[in-house]
Amino acid sequence: MSGRFAASVCRGAVMHERTLPAHNRFTYPLATLRIPLSQLGSLRVPLLGIDRPNVFSLRTRDHGARDGSPLLPWIRSLLAGHRLDEADGEVVLQTMPRMFGFLFNPVSFWFCHDRSGQLRAVLAEVSNTFGERHNYLVAHPDRRPILPGEVLGAAKVFHVSPFFPVSGEYRFRFDSHGPVVGISIDYWEDGQCRLATRLSGREEPLDGAALLRWLAHLPLMTFGVVARIHWQALRLAVKRVPFFRKPLPPSTGISS
Repeated sequence: MSGRFAASVCRGAVMHERTLPAHNRFTYPLATLRIPLSQLGSLRVPLLGIDRPNVFSLRTRDHGARDGSPLLPWIRSLLAGHRLDEADGEVVLQTMPRMFGFLFNPVSFWFCHDRSGQLRAVLAEVSNTFGERHNYLVAHPDRRPILPGEVLGAAKVFHVSPFFPVSGEYRFRFDSHGPVVGISIDYWEDGQCRLATRLSGREEPLDGAALLRWLAHLPLMTFGVVARIHWQALRLAVKRVPFFRKPLPPSTGISS
C-alpha cells in the first residue's frame, strides 16, 4: 500500500466563479502538500518541518482534533464512527502548509482509501476567517468506491462567505489522472449553481528542490490567501451583492 502513495507537492491553481446574483470570476496560483499519513512520522525533507519550525511546516494541531495528537488514529476513529469500515487503507492529507509560521487554510482534504488503493471517503476540513471550523465527510451511501468525476453531496451548514446564506448544498467531485489532481466544489441553492470552485494541479515528488521551486514562485502564498479573500469581498461589496450576517456555528463539528 505504501508504495502506491508518495508524499508530493501539487502545484496548480484555484478558480472561483460566482454566477448569482452578480458574476465574479478569478483564478490564482496555488500549491499544496499531499502527505500519506502513514509516512508522516518518518518524513524528512529539507525546508519542511513536521511539528517544528521551518520555512514550510506541517503541524498536527492545525488538523484533526487540533490538540497536537496524531492524525491517523483520529481519522480512523472518525471513519469507524460513521461506519466507513471499507476505508481501511492509506489516508492522504492534501493541505497548505504553514509558510514562515503563518497559515490560513480555507480547506484541507483527507482522501481515505481502502487497502487496494480505491477511494472510499473524503473529509473536507473547512475554516472561515472568524476562526471557526467544520468538517464535511462525503462517501457513497452504499460505501462503494468513489470514481473520478462522480458527484457527492453535502448540505451546507457552516458559514464561510458573508455573501451566501447557510443553506443549499455542496456538490463535490474528485479527479485524479496520473500526476494531475482535480477537485471541484459547486455550491447549489434553489436548483441553481451559484458558485463553482476548481482546484487543479500536477504532482511532483516532495523534496527540497520542489520546495525551493515553490518558494521561488509563490513566496508569500499563505499571506496572499487572506489578502485575496478580502480583495474579492471588496469587489462583491462594490457590486452590491447582498450581505448575510454570520449565524452561530453548527452544534456538531462534522456533517455527512
